[in-house]
Amino acid sequence: MSRDYPLDRVRNIGIMAHIDAGKTTTTERILFYTGRLHRMGEVHDGTATMDWMDLERERGITITSAATTSHWHDCRINIIDTPGHVDFTVEVERSLRVLDGAVAVFCSVGGVEPQSETVWRQADKYEVPRIAFVNKMDRTGADFFNVLQMLREKLGAHAVPLQLPVGEGEEFRGLIDLVRMKFLVWDIESLGVQFREEEIPGEHRSSAEEARNELIDAVSEYDDQFTEKYLEGRELTEEDFHRAIRAGTLSGGFFPVLLGTALKNAGIQKLLDAIVAYLPSPLDVPPVQGLNPNTNKEESRKPSDKEPFAALSFKVAADAYVGKLNYFRVYSGSLKVGEQVVNARTGKKERVGRILLMHANKREEIPEIFSGEIAAAVGLKAVATGDTLADPRRPIVLESMTFPNPVISVAIEAKTGGDEAKLIAALERLAEEDPTFRHFVDDETGQTIISGMGELHLEVITSRMKREFKVDANVGKPQVAYRETIRTKARGEHRFERETGGRGHFGHVILEVEPSVNGADFEFENRVLPETIPAQFIPFIEKGAKNSMGSGVIAGYELMGIRVSLVGGSFHEIDSSDLAFETAAAMAFHDATAKAHPVLLEPTMEVEVVVPEDFVGAVIGDLNGRRGQINGTEQRADAKVITAHVPLVEMFGYATAIRSLTQGRASHSMQFLKYEEVPKRIAEEMVARMRGYS
Repeated sequence: MSRDYPLDRVRNIGIMAHIDAGKTTTTERILFYTGRLHRMGEVHDGTATMDWMDLERERGITITSAATTSHWHDCRINIIDTPGHVDFTVEVERSLRVLDGAVAVFCSVGGVEPQSETVWRQADKYEVPRIAFVNKMDRTGADFFNVLQMLREKLGAHAVPLQLPVGEGEEFRGLIDLVRMKFLVWDIESLGVQFREEEIPGEHRSSAEEARNELIDAVSEYDDQFTEKYLEGRELTEEDFHRAIRAGTLSGGFFPVLLGTALKNAGIQKLLDAIVAYLPSPLDVPPVQGLNPNTNKEESRKPSDKEPFAALSFKVAADAYVGKLNYFRVYSGSLKVGEQVVNARTGKKERVGRILLMHANKREEIPEIFSGEIAAAVGLKAVATGDTLADPRRPIVLESMTFPNPVISVAIEAKTGGDEAKLIAALERLAEEDPTFRHFVDDETGQTIISGMGELHLEVITSRMKREFKVDANVGKPQVAYRETIRTKARGEHRFERETGGRGHFGHVILEVEPSVNGADFEFENRVLPETIPAQFIPFIEKGAKNSMGSGVIAGYELMGIRVSLVGGSFHEIDSSDLAFETAAAMAFHDATAKAHPVLLEPTMEVEVVVPEDFVGAVIGDLNGRRGQINGTEQRADAKVITAHVPLVEMFGYATAIRSLTQGRASHSMQFLKYEEVPKRIAEEMVARMRGYS
């Protein structure tokens, strides 16, 4: 089988945004105009194709990223629609890891909102070229230029408009294409399939010419031929603009900004044109780098079907019909059904039973997949998120993915004793799908604890258990994932000696602990010479210290942000052992942290509340009562936006409280910000309660 589209005509893109910015509606319109759908689904009706889970349709939000494929202008576009809620940000993270480009959707009223800022930073991390699409231009309060300013100020993005609106809100009539210098008007009766080009209205002519000059200035530094023609006064063609805009976009130097209203079917075709014209193909992305597990040397793989096969598994999902699905992105080579691949992390070989092109939860079987493409495999038993699939003869380990730690936990138990085994099996399956979901059994209480990124995250997990795995469970009250750390430097020492009748166990370790300076959770440095402690024991000393990070000295919470240095100790020629040094290191670590001014930390959330003017005082007062720190207020359309930092423990039940405070007229969002020290009085009360005191 040969590939359907050459590599330069393939686009792997993600649609990302803050919740309610309209990205799923935008994706639905893309699928309609590209012929993938014959009828547009609506999020508010629960008929959106990409929101295929029952929970998504009921709640009107995207919970899991969904993949699909469409075609536009002889180009294949592989699309991943990602969630906008902060609790499911892992879906954005792992999607961006394997995508070449992205469309960031912004609400014309809300502008740059908290989660849109988060996903933008995630895209920065992976250096993903982006197009910004300002949606909902027909909504009351729409302000394109305010969004443009927010992109520049809040995100530090060199945002360059390729279009200007003609009218905003109810007066929105269409847009001005600054490349073609035409006014585009969409035909509502044809559901936006038809649109016509007109001359730019006279009252908008000067602002359009000014914006076009700004566009020329922005793109000229990325294309010498474009600059030369401009300076010589020669006419600039559409091809000149497309070439220069593409060069600037691929470099990350600037971000094209388009506009429209997905719900009213305006602007989507021009967005599709921009995706094809400006976002990268796999050939525009540098060769992927990785390590050869046999030689531990760095190797690269070019995006070519002739290279050895290398792919990254970026998502695991349970499918009711085919079982376990591994979504993967092919970086090089090709793979046929029935061929063997090696999991380069574990060294285990697996045979691919089926290869599926996914369209949300629908499947299309294909016999072979090529470089630059995204698909799902059936039959891989021991492949996890972040694992590399490779040619067994030429293995390579690609850079994996890192995920945030959970910030909230609840106790859970099956409602009937006979369901305990089903509960554990369901939790195992859900944890395999979601790297930010954890579960464990508390050694002290015997309770099963589940942990996630927020209340909604855990609500969805428990709902899925009931719907998909038929397990009813009782869920306890949410518990915050507290942490501990240290504030000063201290030294700890322990000498471990045991006589066993034969060969003994001896290990002597002196450790120094101090706060980490670069934000790492754990760092280790060996400062002793081999004659003090032989090199063979050093890894076990590091292991002993690292394992001790799981339990702090104040209340037994996990430690974070600690640098450990091995500064002294001794060994015995005969009796020293790995176990002795590991145990000595654990005891010395505990001794040192107890002296290093240990403190309790709590997760703090960045909270944004959009509220009518009449209720601003009540909302601020309530946030202050929750130990919130108000950072500021700003006007956004006809509402006030309050931003604050609030401890997570104080935000439980906030959705109900704010509904009551504002007669249901306010909205809020929050995302994890950082861990901060718990005030001394509250920390003392917490510890006293844990120890059983009143």
